[in-house]
Amino acid sequence: MNWEDVLYAASVWTLPVLFAITLHEAAHGWVAWRLGDDTAYRLGRVSFNPLRHIDLFGTILLPAMMLFASGGRFMFGTAKPVPVNAVSLRNPRWGMVVVAAAGPLSNILQALVAGFLLHGVVFLAGADLQLWVGLNLENAILINLWLAVFNMIPLPPLDGGRVAVGLLPAGLARPLARLEKFGIVILLATVFLIPWIAAQIGINLNPLEWLVAGPVTVLRYLVLVITGWG
Repeated sequence: MNWEDVLYAASVWTLPVLFAITLHEAAHGWVAWRLGDDTAYRLGRVSFNPLRHIDLFGTILLPAMMLFASGGRFMFGTAKPVPVNAVSLRNPRWGMVVVAAAGPLSNILQALVAGFLLHGVVFLAGADLQLWVGLNLENAILINLWLAVFNMIPLPPLDGGRVAVGLLPAGLARPLARLEKFGIVILLATVFLIPWIAAQIGINLNPLEWLVAGPVTVLRYLVLVITGWG
């Protein structure tokens, strides 16, 4: 793949990634603010400005590495986590469940909006512009569904882990909550180390295939049906 292809691929992934992670984090902050915790609001994190949420590694370096590693076919990223003070929420336990779920829910809504907007591509002037905007919207559907499903894996510090901690009985919630300090290490091992070790011994083992890719395929089909493309 030449540089022109890579740059074009970057151009149709960058905006979907930025919108997906920015609105995801802003949703956390906005819901927390509405439920009584103004920590994110005071820090300017209830904002649609991507600069408020950009993380050097997660938002810039990680997507770039994934773009080049996939030959320009895929990009994925994260943003700075929005700070939430559970004690300030009117109902700390259930408030954290709602705050955590707000991010993935915002991604589902963005995927639906992108699906509806795809119908308007034919009204744009020029085949090149139609193709470029169409690819941005198709990628927006995919990246938002990946973010939603990936973040709902029930492992702290992911949103799904926080939801699980809030919903599970105390006897199960406490041990799960204690995993938060090791959560990122567990995730990195699951995403990169386990598949690499398995490949060395001739086994095709990719936990993301059944943890994320499968549910994303089902959700994408549902989004396309709901938005008139099924």
